[in-house]
Order: sequence, then C-alpha cells, then structure tokens
Amino acid sequence: MPTTPTTDGVTRTLDDGAHSLEMAEPESITTASAWREALRQTLPVMFGYIPLGAAFGVLFTQLPLSPWLGLLMSVIILAGAGQFLAVALLGAGAGVTEVAVATLLLNSRHLFYGLSLLERFREAGIAKLYLIFGLTDETYSLLSSLPRSGERDDKAARRNDQRLMLRITALNQLWWVLGTALGLAAGQLTFDSSGIEFALTALFVVLGIEQWYALRERWPFLLGLVITLAGLWVLPQDQLLLGSIAAASVLLLGHYLHQQRSLSDGSRTR
Repeated sequence: MPTTPTTDGVTRTLDDGAHSLEMAEPESITTASAWREALRQTLPVMFGYIPLGAAFGVLFTQLPLSPWLGLLMSVIILAGAGQFLAVALLGAGAGVTEVAVATLLLNSRHLFYGLSLLERFREAGIAKLYLIFGLTDETYSLLSSLPRSGERDDKAARRNDQRLMLRITALNQLWWVLGTALGLAAGQLTFDSSGIEFALTALFVVLGIEQWYALRERWPFLLGLVITLAGLWVLPQDQLLLGSIAAASVLLLGHYLHQQRSLSDGSRTR
C-alpha cells in the first residue's frame, strides 16, 4: 500500500543529512590543518634541503653519469650525507662495494633513530614502511620533538600523530628532491662550485644545536666528542669518519641493550 511522506519524515531526513555534513566537515578541516602544520614544521628543513639538495645535484653533474641517476638517488635512496659520500667516493674511482660499505657505516645511525621511534610508529600499518624509509637526520629531529596529541594508549590520538608524521616525512623528501632537480639543472651551466659541499656540514651543526636544546640527556653529545677526539689521535685521516661512526654505533647499541636488559629485569622483579 503506497505511503505518503509526512512533514516529520522530511524534517528528520534533512536533519540527518545536516548531521552527516557536520560529522564529515571536521575530518576535512583536520586533514587541511594537518597539512598546514606539517608545512609549518618542515619550513626550516625546506630552507636547508633545497640548497643542500641543489649542492648535491651540482656535485653529481661532475660525475660521468646521467643526471637522471642523481634524481633517482634522491627518490629511492634519500640519504643526504650518504649521497654526498657516494658522489665523493665515485668521483675518486671507488667501486660499488666500497661505496656500499661506507654508506652502510655512515647511515648505521638510522638504526637508533628507528629504535627510539618504534613505539610511535606502532600500528601505523603500511605507512610504517615509508616512515622508516624517510627517517633522515632532519626528519628524525622533527619527529622526535613532536609532542603527543593525547595519551600514549589513545588510538585516535596515535593515528593523528602518525598522519602528521607521514606528512612531515613526505614534505621533507619533496624539498630534497626539488633541490636535487634544481641542482642538476644548474649543473648544466658553467660556474665555479667549489666549497658548495660545506652546506652539509653547516646543516649538521644547526641540527646538533637544535638537538642539544631539545634533548634532556647530554651524554650522547659528550660521547660523540670523546670518540671524535680519540679518532683524531688514533685513526688515519682517511678512516676517521667511518671509524668514528662504527665506534659510536657499537657503544650506543651496547647502551641500548643494557637499558633494555635493565628494564626487563626490573619488570620481572615486580
């Protein structure tokens, strides 16, 4: 039997539709505000990554390789210091094995980056793979200093934090790739590029100062200073970088394992 729609039914339908729009609107606002916040967070990195990526691009054009390989390195490798090291080694005639070992030792510090953020990346799903891939020094500096938006066990707050971290990571890689492309284009011109590699040292100095104020513990900085001074005294100059990184990695890993063992023993005694 056909029914005639009533005024109450129409009103209820309109109210339900308006309620649905009200429920959908905060999500779009949240997404837009997350991108704005990520952009705000990555602006300092942008001002460092674009000229630094350009410096890498210019240096890469001095190799007898296709410029597209330099852009590909920034897309699928994304290791600023490692890319500079690779250019220096390839320019000196080093083989692939030497470049791979040197890059492995240089980027071994990322192991500790990942360990310290492992809990915050938990339950990120497939996005965890990209968060781990994009964990450069500068991105780690930003992510490790981000305050939590809620309690540690609040899954909604954790998801919001992970969305923001994902956007920060993606924007940082965008700045690096854009800088690399600009450098590769500029490298086709003829000009004196000597000294441009100092941009990497300057960026590490700035990041070190930021971490000094952001972190409560000072012993990692003192450990790095002691290892560097000892390396200058013991190691040959051409082995100073890799030797210092290897020594620092072993000591930091030992400290982490000791800390985990202490926490495990403390939990068993309770």
